[in-house]
Amino acid sequence: MPTMTAADRRGEAKREYDAYVASCPSRMLLDRMSDKWVALILVALGDRTMRYSELSRAVAGVSQKMLTQTLRTLERDGLVTREVTVSVPVRVDYSLTPLGLSLRQLMRGVKDWAEVHMDEVFEARERYDHRDDER
Repeated sequence: MPTMTAADRRGEAKREYDAYVASCPSRMLLDRMSDKWVALILVALGDRTMRYSELSRAVAGVSQKMLTQTLRTLERDGLVTREVTVSVPVRVDYSLTPLGLSLRQLMRGVKDWAEVHMDEVFEARERYDHRDDER
């Protein structure tokens, strides 16, 4: 029986990806994608290449530590590229890869949906919170 190559093993595993299975690696990716900073950074970067400080201003409320961690994770996953230009001071630009752009479209939809439907969610919460008062 021939030995499987790494590519063969990845292909075999890909056929078996099922996020409903606890051990499936796609669960980790789904967990990452559901992070609010990931969604906001992907949407912000979708329009253009940005420097770190621009991203920090665009995504209000993100700490320096979280922004750095999230950008590193996105770069590791192949969603963001980081380009360093040697100058004084050093310039670092971030942009989306084609893979990141494909995910950005989905994240933009989720962000837009949240903005459009927030009043309905507030109303539903209000009804839920007051239903015990009516009993």
